[in-house]
Amino acid sequence: MSSPAPKSPEVSDKSKKYDRQIRLWGEHGQQALESAQVCLINATCLGTEILKGIVLPGIGGFTIVDAKVTTDEDVGCNFFLEPSSVGQSRAQCCAHLLQELNPDVNGDYVDENIDSLLVNNTEFFKNFDLVIGTALSEKSTVMLSTKLWDLNIPFIVCRSVGFIASARLQIREHCIVEAHPDSKQTDLRLEEPFVALREHVDSVELSPKVPWLVVLYKFLQEWSKDKPHAVPKVYKEKSELRDLIRGAMKKDEENYEEAIKAVNSSFGGGRPSDTLRKLLDDPECLNLKKDSKPFWILVRALRDFVANEGCGWLPVPGILPDMTAETAFYIALQNVYRNQALADADAIYRRVQHLIKEIGLPCDVIAEKDVRLFCREAANISVIRGSRIADEYDKAYRCAAFGDCLEVPGTLVEHYVALRAMERFHTEHGCLPVEVETDTARLKYLSGKLFAELNIGSSLSDELAHELCRFGGAEVHSVSSFMGGCVAQEVIKIITRQFKPINNTFIYNAIKCETATYEL
Repeated sequence: MSSPAPKSPEVSDKSKKYDRQIRLWGEHGQQALESAQVCLINATCLGTEILKGIVLPGIGGFTIVDAKVTTDEDVGCNFFLEPSSVGQSRAQCCAHLLQELNPDVNGDYVDENIDSLLVNNTEFFKNFDLVIGTALSEKSTVMLSTKLWDLNIPFIVCRSVGFIASARLQIREHCIVEAHPDSKQTDLRLEEPFVALREHVDSVELSPKVPWLVVLYKFLQEWSKDKPHAVPKVYKEKSELRDLIRGAMKKDEENYEEAIKAVNSSFGGGRPSDTLRKLLDDPECLNLKKDSKPFWILVRALRDFVANEGCGWLPVPGILPDMTAETAFYIALQNVYRNQALADADAIYRRVQHLIKEIGLPCDVIAEKDVRLFCREAANISVIRGSRIADEYDKAYRCAAFGDCLEVPGTLVEHYVALRAMERFHTEHGCLPVEVETDTARLKYLSGKLFAELNIGSSLSDELAHELCRFGGAEVHSVSSFMGGCVAQEVIKIITRQFKPINNTFIYNAIKCETATYEL
């Protein structure tokens, strides 16, 4: 028999190059990243730092839209500009140096003002998967927000002034299968084992060689004989089960010790959470149409599975934690879970095919591998529905979060209003506030008008107004670098559709090293 052909140097080199990140979001996540196109409006320090954070991991391509020429001030804070760049196209110079970071990435630039581009080339943004805007005027922000909302393209507006920075994410609906929660509930199905699991565990004799799951199951059956429920729910009951296992130990048996430790974390998985229940009852799930996203078709198939084959349970993920055991015993147990996971995924795949046929879509719109991934992550799927940035600039806009947050001393919502007031200042005066003595009062006046429009009886602090005027709209590289890394992380989350992005406003105060997220 011939040996399998070795991987090509190109494939192996790329896998080696991106090894660490592939461990985070997998080959499919990396592929999504490498096929994505991102647009940056204005090559500010913050903008180039964001691009740096997505060029290094291998974004497919980026385009910088910026009509400005490089100034000495730009060179002073932007690491992707050189003294020789002064007087040249800022977009071209930054694109050239950014592309040097990663030859796999395609970089481009457009020397055109964003306002004229929106008027003269209305189709331009259809080529991108995500748009990032920095140092935008109120007019440009509203126009872009409206345009990209209609195109259903994610939009991130970022600002960095002195020691204060913010990012606002606009996205209509973001469906996440691989949420990667910090604390993931293990689904071992011990409280109501499926037939194959019960038969397997019943056939195994207790010994120091078997996985702790077998030990826990055996003693759980013994503990529950005279109890009204199958698993311990309160501390006293869990202590009883632990003592029962400990009492049967003849010496320091590691699998028994692991079973004792697992009492707290091995029950409760497998049932739909309240959050998941809301998705299963969502109108998008119940009323499938020809233009329904594959995600909602999968959710509907999951809903039907839970109500029928699952008997109220989610599909078995088929993933076991590490356990001290003899290899043969562990593999045998692993195969029991894996086979049940495949059977559940097959049942949901059949339901998916039936639903696809009902709404008149091609049979290959959802692949079998996608169904298996969905089943493995079913307990933690999530949906974020955002709001339009342009709505925040409407005088009729009201947000309960403002009033609630501003009642707390030192809240960072005040910084959001301050940065908005700076935008308004630029709109009304044609420049950013730079004169501390005169512009501080003007900035406070404009922020007061903003507070009034938001129906909030508050005012901007003298200290914050003075701080913004002191910097005169200039960026501090370390602040923009930190914020750029944070925004780049959100961009990757959106493109790979993994991990939960912010919803929807992120504010950073470098003076006190504080961050906060608000849903506005």
